Amino acid sequence: MSLNADLTLSRPGESPLPIRRLVWPSPYALVVWSVFTLLALPLLATLGYALASSWGATLLPDGVTLKWFWELWSTPRFQWAFARSLLVTLGALALSLVLVVPVAFLAHTRYPRLDAWMSGLILVPFAVPPVVSSVGLLQLYAGGPLPLVGTPWILMFTYVTIALPFVYRAIANSLRTIDVRSLMEAAQLLGATPFKAFFLVILPNIRVGVQVAVFLSFSFLIGEFVFANMLVGTRFETLQVYLNNMRGSSGHFTSALVITLFLFTLLLTWLGNRQAGHAITKGANP
Repeated sequence: MSLNADLTLSRPGESPLPIRRLVWPSPYALVVWSVFTLLALPLLATLGYALASSWGATLLPDGVTLKWFWELWSTPRFQWAFARSLLVTLGALALSLVLVVPVAFLAHTRYPRLDAWMSGLILVPFAVPPVVSSVGLLQLYAGGPLPLVGTPWILMFTYVTIALPFVYRAIANSLRTIDVRSLMEAAQLLGATPFKAFFLVILPNIRVGVQVAVFLSFSFLIGEFVFANMLVGTRFETLQVYLNNMRGSSGHFTSALVITLFLFTLLLTWLGNRQAGHAITKGANP
């Protein structure tokens, strides 16, 4: 047996066999996986409790069952809470698109100063805490000509302000990836009105940006709790309010509810990131 210069072992009549070296993970990978493990452990424990038929003093559950998920989705109160959350969130997103898309288009084409003003305005929802905003909205709409407190309308209008940063920034970035002026001029030369050119030419080109805005905003709004609890509460019980009200019930049932909400939010976030990735790839490879 001989040892070659390239650190390989060889036998008479056989090809050299390379010596496998141990590859240690980098410190960055260790940090990332450590953080991921710390974040995943509570979710895995919650999932295990949601799938357990009973879990007492033993290390492992007594059995695995889908009973709690079935009980959750067959509960009319949960179904109504889920439907209310969808109604308010989809209504807020539709209103946000109607308001923000024309503003972003005008800021990009005719009023450049409006874009700078909007860039500062979209930071306001993050600068003001939700509790402070809720107290102000309660004082403003508790009475008077618009008594909206306790109705889904005040929650829907509030969600519009929350979705504003996500919607405006996604649409503005999409508008920057295309030559809006040239497309509008070409469409008008072919006989289209500015209104028709906007809907038939510009909107299809920013479709990915609209989808990203919708998915990301929806995944954020569906889990909002502070405004929903303070502005409407049990008078219009949304999904997060229902989760808060069910804290005293079975821990298995509550765990199934938490996992369901997490998986739903994770799916929407993945779809939004997937659309954003496709948009980046399309822009890099025209």
